[in-house]
Amino acid sequence: MEFAGVPLLDAAGRVAQYRMMRELLPAEVGAGLTDAVWLSQREGIRLALAQRVDGIWNNLMLGVPKAGARDAAGQVGTVMAVHRLLELGWDPGAPPFLAARRPLFRLLAEDTDHAFTYEFASMGRDADTVQFSRGILRPAAASALAHAGYEMDPRLRGAAMRLLERVDEFLGSELAEDPWIKQGGEVALHPDAFPPSFHFLVMLSFMPTFLNEHDDFLDRLATWLQRPLPKHAARQWVGARPLEHPALLLGDPLAARGAVDADLPFAAFWLELAARCGLLERHPGWTQAWERLLNARDRDLIWRPSRGQGLVNQVPMAWPFVDLAGEGEAGVPGEVTFRLALIAKHLERGPEFT
Repeated sequence: MEFAGVPLLDAAGRVAQYRMMRELLPAEVGAGLTDAVWLSQREGIRLALAQRVDGIWNNLMLGVPKAGARDAAGQVGTVMAVHRLLELGWDPGAPPFLAARRPLFRLLAEDTDHAFTYEFASMGRDADTVQFSRGILRPAAASALAHAGYEMDPRLRGAAMRLLERVDEFLGSELAEDPWIKQGGEVALHPDAFPPSFHFLVMLSFMPTFLNEHDDFLDRLATWLQRPLPKHAARQWVGARPLEHPALLLGDPLAARGAVDADLPFAAFWLELAARCGLLERHPGWTQAWERLLNARDRDLIWRPSRGQGLVNQVPMAWPFVDLAGEGEAGVPGEVTFRLALIAKHLERGPEFT
């Protein structure tokens, strides 16, 4: 599939080319584009073949491959596999997604069944621990279902509404001012704290109709995400012990000086995520970061890295959404360019994204 004479497309890898044609260009331009591009991807095929007949990958939900793993498909969790295949351009009606629907919808339920805690099963069987585990998995499952196009399903909308109400209640409470508790020399979040998580934000990003119904909430969410990151690790008190909850968003992930340049794949994805959620223009720092990336484009509107910029993703949770071409550092310029174009679309900017 060649796109000679179109610099923006020529700079991208095969997956990003396909998605640009499908998501960014007028329908008539991509009229001859085949939707079978995803069938030629080795990574996607291997990942799909690793799925069990019950729709689960590796009895995990949030697992991601370790750096340099030979058997990446053998380490991926169900939620992450669904996100990855969708990001690779797979049709939401493909068999892997149809098989994964049932276990993902099951995770939306408000219960404390230990059988559905997957990789968190070893943390404990008591009600508090199971509730904590299921509380991590619920927005993650919702994010995968939203990404797969189930925004209007009443089960997903109900779960999204409950999650939003809990986050909103927390953001408007006194607890949000200082949600940390110290016990026995350990510092962790209050058991009743309910900050937004990475998965919650991904869920919102693929539910535009739902988001339009809660615009006032986005102002409060944007204010929370402008806070500096805390010094404490993302842990929460569950009974008498603190348990890790790395998916929580406790401030601005790009707040540190040089954070964008340190991890450009994550930064570009994060800015796209913020744009999808209607948060980018509510956050001056992120708007400036996007504009700085725009200014690093050449005459063909292709983003080019500078010396010393980090071209390898360092955020495990972002794994499904980055390195779409599987080319590592070599594919970053095309991928960042693709993200900048997607951001421009969601901000309703012109063809030069100004």
